[in-house]
Amino acid sequence: MPSCRAGRKRSERGGTVAGECILVVDDNDMNVKLVRWLLEKHGYAVRTASDAKSARESVRAVRPQLVLMDIQLPDVDGRQLTREFKGQSGAEDRPDRGGHVLCDERRSPDEHRREMRRYITKPIDTQKFPLEIEKYLRGGSRSA
Repeated sequence: MPSCRAGRKRSERGGTVAGECILVVDDNDMNVKLVRWLLEKHGYAVRTASDAKSARESVRAVRPQLVLMDIQLPDVDGRQLTREFKGQSGAEDRPDRGGHVLCDERRSPDEHRREMRRYITKPIDTQKFPLEIEKYLRGGSRSA
């Protein structure tokens, strides 16, 4: 199964950042453009999906290390799709290290904490966002 990997780069803070593949699932083009730009600027390989079907295809095709999932997608609730990805038995169909991060602008951090360990609220802080992603990929679980 292919994996989307970029070369290793140094982060702005001096640490090495592997070119991990991150799948961004969001139906808002402006959000996708901003997140893609920020992540690619920091050395990550980025795939995008705007609905459940393309997200499922991307997870199977590229085995991303992290999935950034919007809560409200046009065809499915992002939490439901995240649970589906997490429940798949084949390791080849799941992100293998960083896991899943839910993104939503309407709910409080406490509501997210009850559902998942990892979440990012929108609008994102463009200064902190890449650092939070790096932390998630290194196994940290604190939320943004």
